[in-house]
This record gives sequence, structure tokens and C-alpha cells, in this order.
Amino acid sequence: MNKSILQIIRFIALVLFQVLVINHIRLGGYVHPYIYLIFIMLLPFSIPKWQLLVLGFVLGLTIDLFTGTPGLHAGATTLMAFCRPSIISLVSGTLKFDNIQEPNLSQLDGVWFFRYTLCMVLVHHFALFLLESFSFRLFGQVMLRILLSVPISIFLIMMILYIFKTDKKRE
Repeated sequence: MNKSILQIIRFIALVLFQVLVINHIRLGGYVHPYIYLIFIMLLPFSIPKWQLLVLGFVLGLTIDLFTGTPGLHAGATTLMAFCRPSIISLVSGTLKFDNIQEPNLSQLDGVWFFRYTLCMVLVHHFALFLLESFSFRLFGQVMLRILLSVPISIFLIMMILYIFKTDKKRE
């Protein structure tokens, strides 16, 4: 299947799953899992930075349109997309991606992917919850929401990635 078609299907599926299923699961007032971040995380390593930022903004804006949060998700996902190249180099260290087109669990180990997911989710959640409160007075509540939402988001993201993991032989 064409890579562009696969990315469009991934975008639509993640947005619909987020807004129709995940957003309606009530885990208390402080736990807010977000799985739509997978789209930005799985984009190819070689994607131009401007395209990465545009896709991050469009993804966040799409979530904002469905959830009625004008600009919150757009700002958080754009920041996450901006930080992605730095996070990849931070997490990878001296690891080279010669034969690897995009991050996936088939070619990268689970520890690398967990650290990558942790950093990406932390950036997103920190930005999102700070933008949502728009005040440092509520910093304690923001930190509590981050500490409770990050593990749930990481668990769901890793679970989805393991469920849809492709076999190395098919690639």
C-alpha cells in the first residue's frame, strides 16, 4: 500500500478512535489519555521539518474541532512535532537509522520505543495541560494531571503499537 494512503488512514483512524471512544471513557477528573499522538510519532524519520510542523498543527486542530478546545491541542501537537527531531536524537544517542524508514516496533527495540513515547507524551501533556489551565496558580493540579495521564497514555499507545506491530519479514 502507498505510504501516503497509509498515513491518511492512520490519521483518520486515530482521530476517530480518540474522539469517539477514548474521550468518552471517564477515569476521573485528572486522567485524560491521548492516543492520537501515535500519528506524529510514527511519521518517517526523513520527513521535512516544515511538513512535520504542519501535520502536527493539522492533527491538533482536527482534535480541537471535535472537542471544542480552540487551539489547545493544535498548540500542544505542534510543540510535540517541533521537539520530535531533538527527542529522537536524545533517545537514540549513537544509534543509526540506516535501514529504518520510520519508527516502528519491528525494527527498533521496545526500550527505545518506550523512552521515545515517554518523552513525546510528556512534552504533549505538559504543553496541553499548561495551556488549558493558562495559569501557574494551578501548577499543582497541572502536575497531578500530567502524572496521572502520562502513564495511561503511554500504556494505551504501547498497547496499540504492539497490537498493530508488523512482521519484519513482510517489510
